[in-house]
Amino acid sequence: MIRDEFRGGKINVEKTYRLLEKLDIPCNYIHVKSIFKDNDRLKQGRITIEEFRSIYRIIAHREEIIEIFNTYSGNQKFLFEKNLLQFLIQEQYALDMTTNIAFEIIQKYEPIEEVKRAHQMSFEGFTRYMGSPECLVFKTDCGKVYQDMTQPLNDYFISSSHNTYLVSDQLLGPSDLWGYVSALVKGCRCLEIDCWDGSRNEPVVYHGYTLTSKLLFKTVIQAIQKYAFITSDYPVVLSLENHCSPSQQEVMADILQSVFGDALLSDMLDDFPDKLPSPQALKFKILVRNKKIGSLRETRERKGSDKNFSNDLLPKYEIIAFYFYITKVKVAMALSDLVIYTKAEKFRSFRHSRLYQQFNESNSIGESEARKLSKLKAQEFILHTRKFITRIYPKATRANSSNFNPQEFWNIGCQMVALNFQTPGLPMDLQNGKFLDNGGSGYILKPQFLRDIETQFNPNETPKDVDPVTLTIRLISGIQLPPSYHSSSNKADTLVVLEIFGVPNDHVKQQTRVIKRNAFCPRWNETFTFIIQVPELALMRFVVENQGLITGNEFLGQYTLPVLCMNRGYRRVPLFSKLGESLEPAALFIYVWYIR
Repeated sequence: MIRDEFRGGKINVEKTYRLLEKLDIPCNYIHVKSIFKDNDRLKQGRITIEEFRSIYRIIAHREEIIEIFNTYSGNQKFLFEKNLLQFLIQEQYALDMTTNIAFEIIQKYEPIEEVKRAHQMSFEGFTRYMGSPECLVFKTDCGKVYQDMTQPLNDYFISSSHNTYLVSDQLLGPSDLWGYVSALVKGCRCLEIDCWDGSRNEPVVYHGYTLTSKLLFKTVIQAIQKYAFITSDYPVVLSLENHCSPSQQEVMADILQSVFGDALLSDMLDDFPDKLPSPQALKFKILVRNKKIGSLRETRERKGSDKNFSNDLLPKYEIIAFYFYITKVKVAMALSDLVIYTKAEKFRSFRHSRLYQQFNESNSIGESEARKLSKLKAQEFILHTRKFITRIYPKATRANSSNFNPQEFWNIGCQMVALNFQTPGLPMDLQNGKFLDNGGSGYILKPQFLRDIETQFNPNETPKDVDPVTLTIRLISGIQLPPSYHSSSNKADTLVVLEIFGVPNDHVKQQTRVIKRNAFCPRWNETFTFIIQVPELALMRFVVENQGLITGNEFLGQYTLPVLCMNRGYRRVPLFSKLGESLEPAALFIYVWYIR
């Protein structure tokens, strides 16, 4: 196949890149261009077949993989099935491996037919296997829904967004349907809709009292209906920040019912009259979160389940004593009736909630108040989130749509930690990393100590009776890392920061030394150990940087995942850009082991 490409003589850099792709060698064009230049001896922009072979070897034959291959092949040219099996058991911690699985791996990744027929694996096949999804650091099992989905909704962390309609800042930025679509595609299960009266009796969505552009409420609901269950089957909560007059609220109720139809939850489920249903029971359902008039029983009775209850007892709408920008808001009965298990209720105090809050009432608490409460009354806060869905939202002064660190609120069991999904950076990296778990379904079962009625857990204190994890990572090398934006070639002065996020005692940051002028294949071979007291809440974040002496380090790529979703053995860490886009084939090559 390679000879065919050279029939017409030498080939240029574009053809070289395409040929490498054809040979299943993942490569970054910037790196190929630089290596092509180094191997083009005559500097004519065209190379011979021999020069191509040397480029192929530089990219495909990584020294660290050759070392592993030689160890298990006894420096022979091929691995036998039994050698591969030995590698899988000893290095990859694959304890339930059989010869049959080794055979399947050979059949899948070995490119040379006669080697495959002999039940052997060449270095080419081993390289392909090590570069496959099977060798990623993220456990395959965590990529599926594997948790118990039959517990009440308040027992889960729920992927939630704030001001979902904005795609930039809070004051002047455009409101865009893309905000909703992209959040749903990322597995978000709680969307915020800021509703205001529009002209011609058409409610609109925008950030009130600002110059952000407006979207029709109907258009937003149609977009949500189309994309709600593409990534996850589990329920979507629409958190309405409702500033509409009663007449336009009635229009909203009509739109919700006509667009969502049976998918809209508009009555209690028979099995759940006095506790929240589970994500499983609410699959493919849309829930409305808003203020509500009266109780669920009163709604059901008035709607005709109990004919003895007089329809005239309740008005068409009622003034609820809550305020948006010093405006009293009236709630229309038609919209109120659509609020079942997610009634929005003002938070007063933990004591008040303990005495009076109903199972279907949830609170929204601003980040500043929530932070204060989490420091002063952590255990009371955990007992509150054990019973009631609690939504935390960014403070109003974050006009540039910046985010807070969500970890501190996950630590106390807050279910809906709402972030500005449109704003890249550390908080969204933690959000995306946490919700990789459980199949990216947007629902993660909280650890037992955040659900237990007898819980003594306090994230601010060293826990008693813990089962800590000792996590050790050997950071071996980088694979085709993104070059520095300031480099005219493929260079960067690379280093890696490894950081654990979790309870305050577990938060620790370590970093490698700097490898100068090498983004293509830096070799660190450095070992880091972390003792993690509460692994159930811990996230591991890898950040690759280019050292900058004057302006600070330049971000090149990152990957974040739950500590308990990490595979052991030789693993590849895929890298993502600041905007969350894949930087394939850029990756880190590491060795992971942990003891519990």
